[in-house]
Amino acid sequence: MTAAAEELAGSVGVAAACEVLGVPRAGLYRHRRPKAPAEPKPPRRSARALSEQERTEVLTVANSPRFADQAPASIVATLLDEGTYLCSIRTMYRVLAQNGQVRERRNQLSHPAYRKPELLATGPNQCWSWDTTKLLGPAKWTYFYLLVMLDIFSRYVVGWMLSEREDAEVAKAFVAETIANWFSR
Repeated sequence: MTAAAEELAGSVGVAAACEVLGVPRAGLYRHRRPKAPAEPKPPRRSARALSEQERTEVLTVANSPRFADQAPASIVATLLDEGTYLCSIRTMYRVLAQNGQVRERRNQLSHPAYRKPELLATGPNQCWSWDTTKLLGPAKWTYFYLLVMLDIFSRYVVGWMLSEREDAEVAKAFVAETIANWFSR
């Protein structure tokens, strides 16, 4: 539509051509002027932004031995109690993030990968294992505890005991009795 208005504007004028064709004049003028490619604008730096010297000071304080294991909130609070203001908590987080230091700041131990224990026996009587099983008793809410000791090589039942309660003394007596009975044969 603007191309037709452009042709007609050459003979009757811009205002008359636009009025007859129902095209806004601003649209015609915008069509005449080619759009310049937009140049990317450099990011604006706030007047309140920290200077490089101030950023270095924030990093130095945050990495000092005194504050090395503290969060930015506690660093800022401690410094404010002493009458020193470097930056806000959020700014300290931002400065630390830009330097790849937003992480757990405390010195923590790393635990080695857990390996499930493996019991290995190449012959009988090298390794025994025991377990307790809860059995339903004759009356409601009564139970018996069956303690069984197995030789893990042969799966032979080395000893067993039936008890009315489960505690350390019963388990200790069971292990001692099983060992005494087995080796007294």
